[in-house]
Amino acid sequence: MSNDLAILVPVCNEADNILPLASQVARAFSNQPHDYLLVLVDDASTDETWARIQDAARADSRVRGLRHPSNAGQSAAFWTGLRATRSKLVATLDGDLQNDPADLPAMLAQLDHADLVCGVRLDRHDNWLRRVSTRVARHARRLALGVDFRDTGCFLRVFRREALDGVMPFNGWHRFLPILVHATGRTVRETPVHHRPRTAGKSKYGVWNRLGRGLYDLVGVRWLLARGLRPAPDLVLTDPAEPTAPKSGRGG
Repeated sequence: MSNDLAILVPVCNEADNILPLASQVARAFSNQPHDYLLVLVDDASTDETWARIQDAARADSRVRGLRHPSNAGQSAAFWTGLRATRSKLVATLDGDLQNDPADLPAMLAQLDHADLVCGVRLDRHDNWLRRVSTRVARHARRLALGVDFRDTGCFLRVFRREALDGVMPFNGWHRFLPILVHATGRTVRETPVHHRPRTAGKSKYGVWNRLGRGLYDLVGVRWLLARGLRPAPDLVLTDPAEPTAPKSGRGG
């Protein structure tokens, strides 16, 4: 799959949100120059999600569907979408319609000055548990990693594909992507985005798979960043044609 822009959306049991999402993405890019491909990755849904993805693909040639045979999680679905596409630019968003696709064009314009642009949900429409979990996770990341991003839980992002060079994918990496990209020496920018109430489907996140799992993964990310090689400073290359200075030594 090759286009100017790949919009990757992992979904699981989001049947009622698929067609509205495809329609909103089309509307957001109706006057934009990007030749996009909307890739919906079905992470083994048990409802009618896959049927709705097929409906969306029949209605719009810019929609593609990929399907996991068994549930593998959001990070795996994100990775599946990346491997199936070749576009220079990539955007991601959740499939629950809480992210607004209308934010994407303005975020893409910021890639003139950044390698990765991350959304920050200032007016959250989540329950108290998710909001508290986000604050606790941010504080833990700041203490453990020494770097602070306001909302790494927001999956509304755009980036240059090459920004992931040197970033190792793992189960849970989607939560830490801004930190991992920043660690490779690339520029990461945050920008305010809209956040909407969920109107269909059910949240897949609870205490363990959001806060508990995030803190568990934090230990591994800390180890990875501590052991990883940092970008080297500018190197001075020796000209092969330039004579090498003689070694100093004691005269006879």
